[in-house]
This record gives sequence, structure tokens and C-alpha cells, in this order.
Amino acid sequence: MAMTRQATPQPEIETTRLVLRRPRLRDAPRIASLLNDYEVTKNLARVPYPYTMQMAFDWLVRQKREWSPGSITFAIYEKREGLIGFCGTHREDRIPEIGYWLGRPYWGKGYMSEAVRAVIEWYFASSNLDTLVSGVFHFNAASLAIQKKFGFTQTRIGKRICLAQKAEIDHIETELSREAFYKALETL
Repeated sequence: MAMTRQATPQPEIETTRLVLRRPRLRDAPRIASLLNDYEVTKNLARVPYPYTMQMAFDWLVRQKREWSPGSITFAIYEKREGLIGFCGTHREDRIPEIGYWLGRPYWGKGYMSEAVRAVIEWYFASSNLDTLVSGVFHFNAASLAIQKKFGFTQTRIGKRICLAQKAEIDHIETELSREAFYKALETL
């Protein structure tokens, strides 16, 4: 008899105002609605504009694969509003990268700081990895401020394609060590 390995369910993280959980296919209409906003997608490398329901559905189907600490996607739910954005890590290189986005009606309310902190805490607690990378397009001061708050430091300025803008844009690349993150938390 062949032994099958059973996957562990993706963790759910609860913060003061948010629940971070695995994305579900029924999230497609809300994702399409929030991402069909150029002010949101112009900040993201891999998201085209306009953004359709079919794109959201196709993306959600790809998220059904098994998760790991280096590659996980959390849907961000505000307890009264429902789905407001996403935060997660993915591996493109040897070091996982954290990425995130929030629907425009939820900007400036501290939700993304709350979600990013929770995902980074989970990442360092659930893995033996000591580094995480990220970055922002040069004009995205709000996302860069979140990264700096949690101890990310700029490593270089590179270029990334932005599908929504159909252009290669200056991208500030950042890196976070486990030690820098916990040191930053002491000052918050």
C-alpha cells in the first residue's frame, strides 16, 4: 500500500482588526473589483490593467497549490469589510520575497502595516530562513515607509516591468534580516 503525504492546511492569522487566510475561489469578484483600479495596479509588477474577473479566477486557481513558508498567499480580511487585499511571500530567487497590495478604499488606515507585520512574524517563526526581500517602484512612498518601519534596508535600485503601466520602471529593492525585524519591533 502506498503512503500518501497529507498536506497541512495553510495557517490562518488573526490580528486586532484582520484575519489573514487562504484565498478562496469565491473571492474572485472582490479581487477583480479592487484590482480593476489603476491607482492600485500601477504599484504592482505582475498585475495588468484593466483587471478582469477571469484574471482573478485564473490567479486563484494557481493559488491552490501547497503552501510553504517561502511561498504563501494570505487574503487580508477586515472583520467588518471583508476582503481588502493580499499579503504573502513567494520564491523567485534563493530568498523569499514579500509582496502586498490593498484596495484603495483601505489605504491610510494602518491595515497594511498590521498585515505585513503579522506575515513577517509568521514567516520568521515558521521557517529557519533569516532573510526576506521586497521592494517598491520608486514612486510608492507608502509601501516603502511600511518596509522601513519593520527594518528593511535598501540594497539597490533595479528595474522591473510593470504590466499595468506597460513599462520598465525603477524599483527600490530592499532586504530584511530576522535580527533587524525584531529590533524594529522594539521601537514600535
